Amino acid sequence: MGRVRRRASPTPAEARRRLRRLGGFRATRGQLTAALLTGLLGVALVAQARVTEQAGLEQLRESELVALLDDATSRAESLGEEVDQLEADRERLLGADGDDVAAEAARQRLESYQILAGTVPVQGPGITVLVDDGGSVVTQTMVLDGIQELRDAGAEAIQVGTVRVVASSYVSTDEAGEILLDGQRLGSPYTITAVGDAHTLAGAMAIPGGFTDSLRSVGAEVTVVEADTVVIDALHEPIEPRYAQPVPATGDP
Repeated sequence: MGRVRRRASPTPAEARRRLRRLGGFRATRGQLTAALLTGLLGVALVAQARVTEQAGLEQLRESELVALLDDATSRAESLGEEVDQLEADRERLLGADGDDVAAEAARQRLESYQILAGTVPVQGPGITVLVDDGGSVVTQTMVLDGIQELRDAGAEAIQVGTVRVVASSYVSTDEAGEILLDGQRLGSPYTITAVGDAHTLAGAMAIPGGFTDSLRSVGAEVTVVEADTVVIDALHEPIEPRYAQPVPATGDP
């Protein structure tokens, strides 16, 4: 996991020298693209932080809290690796001889973040989970468990009904007891689509005591279908952070 090193504040004389150097600086397309990607990563980190606030932790059992903590730890480590990779890419892009190399690398990175943010449709191998509970069996906790199990199994994109699941997604209920995902009502029967290694995802759904097993134990009908290609077309509208902002770099490029 990447470590953040705090740099000492520059002296007034150093600050003036840096400002003079910046006065003649002309950013290349690659440098501007690298700055954009750094900002996108900051937004992703802010979105991840909202999960704990909105997931309704007080309603979860101890075992579910442990599983949620494990997942958060794993995702924190993954984000740390992303930070390291992004920093390495930034150095490489800033030192590239031509803008074409930087632009292509930036395009690929941008596509990855768009998929993670849920702002573009995706397709690929995966599974479709059909749940028919007669309208009264599935609970908020069960839906959360299903999403967590798919994430743990490596799902790269998830859609429940017509709602795209992203890092900031949360499950709740309304006054009538209806299940909500990101504030949108999920109606029975439920359809869950996930993109990833189809065999691995299907195996995760078959774990004893897991999501599928729990649903069947209370009378719900569950069908898991593997496919070479599934389509996730629901899009997520990004939320502008109210307070958090990326920390500006204090050193020279």
